[in-house]
Order: sequence, then structure tokens, then C-alpha cells
Amino acid sequence: MKLLLVEDDAVMSATLERSLSRRGFQVHPCGDGLLALEKWRAMRFDVVLLDLTLPGLDGLEVLAQARKSNLNTPVLIATARGTVGDRIMGLNLGADDYLAKPFDLDELEARLRALARRRLNLAGDLNDANEIGSIQLGTLRYEKSSGAVYNVNEPMDLTPRERALLQNLLVKSGHAVSKEQLFKTVFPGQADVQYEAIEVVVYRLRKKLHVCGVTLTTLRGLGYLIKASP
Repeated sequence: MKLLLVEDDAVMSATLERSLSRRGFQVHPCGDGLLALEKWRAMRFDVVLLDLTLPGLDGLEVLAQARKSNLNTPVLIATARGTVGDRIMGLNLGADDYLAKPFDLDELEARLRALARRRLNLAGDLNDANEIGSIQLGTLRYEKSSGAVYNVNEPMDLTPRERALLQNLLVKSGHAVSKEQLFKTVFPGQADVQYEAIEVVVYRLRKKLHVCGVTLTTLRGLGYLIKASP
């Protein structure tokens, strides 16, 4: 499991690299925001552990530029900047999880593995569902090679949670997907997130899908279903 560790504190970085390597991660440390973004673009990682206060480029800007470049690697923000504002900003920019320093190494490992596992499981579902490399529904098209979702030929502006939800629904289009399954995919290992949060992601995604020739339907007691609009 390849991990990009973006941490400018040399002692913290060395400690995390040593500890996570012992737990089976292939750790690639980087202490500069600009260099981290270059490395992220050049290599394929399973998960990114990102500090916010960095030289070269602030961690939030690293995240923002990565998402604009369609780098969809799951990101766990780990920082001493634990204010609600920083957390909300990080999540809105595309972070998948947030852990305030100081943190427990066991919890950090569990959260990292949950994020990487979600990506692997989703990739497996996509490979099983479509051998030719793309999924088409209405005017939506999901390209596995790039990870992008298009409406006609325009990339859709989706948050990582919206993208994860949409991909999970697309690979099972025409069939109900339970709220429990979607919650595990969209909020992996996040026990502090309320179950109803999935409804917020569905609501935001539904607003973006009304021009795509598809319908996202709530099935009481069953979950959610996506299908081509009549």
C-alpha cells in the first residue's frame, strides 16, 4: 500500500515513516507542499496523509490543486490546525477524512486502511461491471482510466464524496443500492459522522444530475437507485 506522507516536521515525519512502514505501508515522505504535489502527479498512491502547515505550498492549496488535476487519491488530513473552520474547508476542498494532532497510531492506521480499502473495493466493482473501460448512463460517462465523470464531454464538478457515491450507483444502475453500503463507501471508518450525512451527499448530487438525463431515486426501505430518465 503506497502512502504519500506530506509532513514538514522532520521528527514527526521520521516517526510516522518508521511506524507506518512497520505496519506494512510503503511510505514516501515529503516535507514541502510544491514537491509533494509534483510527486503526487508523478506517482500512483493508494492514500495521502497530508499536513496543512507546509513550506512551498499550504496543505489546503496542495489539496485544491490536486483535485483540480483529477488526482482522486483518498486524502486524510492530519494537522494541529484543528479548528472547525479548517476542518470544513479541508472537507469542502476534497479531503476524505480529518484527524487532529496528537493522534493515536492505531486510529491513524485504521483510518488510512479504510480509505485505501474503499478505493480498492470501488475499483473492483467498476472492473467487474464494465470490461471496456467506461460506463455510460444518460449523458453521463465514467472513464476508469482517468477517474473522471463527464456530462456529454464536459468534466463534472464533483466532490470526492459525490464522485464515490455516483460511481457506486452507476456500476449498479437500475438496481437499488442500500444506504448502509453507500455510507460505508462515502464515509469509510468515520464513526463520528451521523448516518443521515449520506442524505446530504445524495441531495447535493441530485441537484447536479438534473441536466444529465438520469434520475436518482430514493426507495423507501431499500436505498437509492439511478437510472436513465424516461
